[in-house]
Amino acid sequence: MTKPYTGGCACGAIRYETQDAPIFENHCQCRDCQRRSGTGHGSYLTFPNRAAVTIMGETKTWRIVGDSGFEKGHGFCPTCGTPVYLTLDAMPEVIAVHAASLDEPALFDPKVVTYGACGHAWDPMDPALQLFARTPSG
Repeated sequence: MTKPYTGGCACGAIRYETQDAPIFENHCQCRDCQRRSGTGHGSYLTFPNRAAVTIMGETKTWRIVGDSGFEKGHGFCPTCGTPVYLTLDAMPEVIAVHAASLDEPALFDPKVVTYGACGHAWDPMDPALQLFARTPSG
């Protein structure tokens, strides 16, 4: 059994928990993640079974069309504004949580950087991570 992944927003109104292990852990340097985070990238753990992630509290969702042409749903706390999770219409079974929303951020173990083509010199990534210009396929 995997150690549970738990987390939530800054004010505590939104909480989540899952027993699943993440299937993908990454930093994303796309412009959408930059704008939404107010920094040079977003950091995510993607879980394989959205239904196995329990979300407690009322979130608001902001939707945007990604580079793929499919919509992404950004779940955030309506009280404090903290981004908590991301859903992808192209892959409705998965859910990604923001790494900094984890109760134990040390559980985040990124393996890749996506959208490195959009990265900024002032936001360097770990050179040991595999770098993709966009999102890897397959």
